[in-house]
Amino acid sequence: MDKKLLDILVCPVSKAPLEWRPERNELVCKASRLAYPVRDGIPVLLEEEARRLRDDEE
Repeated sequence: MDKKLLDILVCPVSKAPLEWRPERNELVCKASRLAYPVRDGIPVLLEEEARRLRDDEE
């Protein structure tokens, strides 16, 4: 994930910063507890495409 792109992206639900998790190819928002997929290098920042984090995930 490009650092400059990551610096300007925010969660569309909470407007909080996103954290890149390369092992799952996701951008995670801790505030909304959503994980957004990155497909073919493109972040998919749609709430309906996001995965809800489990209670044991940070």
